Amino acid sequence: MSKIVLFMSVSLDGYFEGPDRDISWHRVDEDVHRHLNQELGRMGGFVSGRITHELMAGYWPTAADDPAAPPSIVEFARIWREMPKTVFSRTLREAGWNTTVLPEATPEAVAALKAAATGDLALGGADLAASLRAHGLVDEYHLLVNPVLLGRGRPLFADGRPEDLELLATRAFGNGVVLLRYARTAAPGANS
Repeated sequence: MSKIVLFMSVSLDGYFEGPDRDISWHRVDEDVHRHLNQELGRMGGFVSGRITHELMAGYWPTAADDPAAPPSIVEFARIWREMPKTVFSRTLREAGWNTTVLPEATPEAVAALKAAATGDLALGGADLAASLRAHGLVDEYHLLVNPVLLGRGRPLFADGRPEDLELLATRAFGNGVVLLRYARTAAPGANS
């Protein structure tokens, strides 16, 4: 069965957004982008909430049209357009770009997605991630830790829910970003 894999950039102090939803501090250079294209290009689909989907849909469908776009941007625009996408939203009724809209991220809906997927599913969006974490449905975490301290913003793991994880891999990029890959090892909320 497919896994749900959270991909997220975070600051060293654990924020995924700065004040006023600022993400300008994300250090996604060509090297990081090539890595993400390789990882995300292998996925069986993207899963997100409405806000994340609308942000992506507002940029990626036409990102490759810019003649100055670097190859990594052109490649990810193709990946995003072609990849099957599922958006969980109670307000969105339809979405373009190979997207299915489902009203609620229930454990049953997520299990059905995992069973039908042709590969692992890339999860985007902190609110949806928190909802899935509450049910023990996030199988892996791919965190890109950026070398910045924000001091305030929205923490990625604000729910205070404990979870035991196993380190799968690390990778340091030349721009100071460090990838940490973890897998869930214990039942939700369990401490070993």
